[in-house]
Amino acid sequence: MTQAQPKKSDLGVRVASAIVMVAVAGTALWLGGWALDLFIVAVAAAGLYELAVLILKATNKAVVRIFALLAAVAYVGFAAWVLVQINALPLLLMIIGSVICVDIGAYFSGRTIGGPKIAPSISPSKTWAGLLGGVAGATLALWLYFYIGTMDHKVGPIAYPIFEFLPFGAFIALLAQAGDLFESWLKRKAGVKDSSSLIPGHGGVLDRIDGMLPVVIVAGLVLINIYPHWLNG
Repeated sequence: MTQAQPKKSDLGVRVASAIVMVAVAGTALWLGGWALDLFIVAVAAAGLYELAVLILKATNKAVVRIFALLAAVAYVGFAAWVLVQINALPLLLMIIGSVICVDIGAYFSGRTIGGPKIAPSISPSKTWAGLLGGVAGATLALWLYFYIGTMDHKVGPIAYPIFEFLPFGAFIALLAQAGDLFESWLKRKAGVKDSSSLIPGHGGVLDRIDGMLPVVIVAGLVLINIYPHWLNG
């Protein structure tokens, strides 16, 4: 989930890879059940492997490696567990969709406006304008989710004021940005540009889910405690 600005020649590859990723993820969501759980576990395993490689490259200290690897297992594994526990497609779509909209909003806002950097020593491409674009993207996603979710209401969809979702959109965007910056910091320590070259034009799996991990852990836990009937089992 990086905001690195690709070369124009990479745009076609990025779009093609994005289409494939959306198709695979969409199929898993549509099938649901064990197929969706298998997809979540596979993505988590790939992301965890890439995270472990980054950790090993970032430090040679045995004690630090051990604690960092254990933390990585807990970090990625817990996020995967939360997603597997959720037994409601609308909730999954809201969590995943809001993070995707953070990415989209941050990417286009950052490229269009530019301006001051958030943490130039960690990630030179991330700007405050991009963060604000991410907030706008998440806010819009949440508003659309609740608007569409009330379409079957007897008096028609409920038009909630969009500003009511701004605090939640900002919360999601900040969590996603924190996850993104954490991976950028780790990649800089490891001396690499991407977590891997698995996805053409996008880097590795971890590059795609770095912002989603903290959002899933925090927002997911909040939501599944509010709606325990949406859990498996």
